[in-house]
Amino acid sequence: MTLTVLATDFGGPEVLSVLDVPVAAPGPAEVLVGVRAVGTNPVDFKSYSGAFGRDPAQLPIRLGREASGIVRAVGDDVEGPGGPIRVGDEVVVYPVEGAYADELLVPAASVLPKPSTMSFAEASGLMVAGTTAIHALTVTGVKAGKTVVIHGGSGGVGLVAIQLAVANGAHVIATASPPRHAYLRELGAVPVSYGEGLIERLRSLAPAGFDAAIDMVGTDEALDASVALVADRQRIATIAGFQKGFELGVRVLGGAPGADPGVIIRSTARMELVRLAEAGSVGVLVAETFPLSEAAAAHRELARGHTHGKIVLLP
Repeated sequence: MTLTVLATDFGGPEVLSVLDVPVAAPGPAEVLVGVRAVGTNPVDFKSYSGAFGRDPAQLPIRLGREASGIVRAVGDDVEGPGGPIRVGDEVVVYPVEGAYADELLVPAASVLPKPSTMSFAEASGLMVAGTTAIHALTVTGVKAGKTVVIHGGSGGVGLVAIQLAVANGAHVIATASPPRHAYLRELGAVPVSYGEGLIERLRSLAPAGFDAAIDMVGTDEALDASVALVADRQRIATIAGFQKGFELGVRVLGGAPGADPGVIIRSTARMELVRLAEAGSVGVLVAETFPLSEAAAAHRELARGHTHGKIVLLP
């Protein structure tokens, strides 16, 4: 049995329960992982909030797409993207369904080596943010010598996107609230406050103009500023403003109907993120940790949308 967080109904965090759920022994190409940390993401609470519909057939909903831990058992023919997998290996698991648990039975294809430079908590938040950031940077053509504005620079995805873009030689300007500015400067970005006058402030920071814009927050302000500053709407991407993004004709990324899921880009990016983390080129800022049993409290904080970094659950 494994302790697992389930949404037993649609609604707010109050519908979450922590239950004992059976877990099988690993079969061929399967791995049993003892979970040490679980990364949370906005899609986790959206999955039961009703944002994606309220079909009772979906219940109960298992939550979580990424985790880190230690291999406890393996089946036959077990090899992951990083090579053979052995009992005792420290690993990252992504993608997975139902990561909010203290044990996970997962396909070997979802098991990656944990970067030795990262704690379990940090590693548990690397993959969703990292693959999303690489997807957005790739489709908008952010590379050396280009200037990009990243809206929501202090969030989990924004922080990774800043690091990756700076490492690639891009000039990064990122929106965030003033208390976050010092940290963004440490990462190599030029911070700017959102709010009235944003477009004028951004223009003053990049007189030669912007080559790309990436929206991590989904606000009208972020998308309106993006289309005002970047002429080519195919070099503007949003991971949160789905409806307005479609209306404006920018790139809409993620799991929304009609959006670009970037399956190949994101899958390929996983081992690249492990390599970059090992090299010290990308890190994960853990904003707060909660026990697995307090997943509801973690989701209340996550739903506020003002987290500086990642919220992590610890089984």
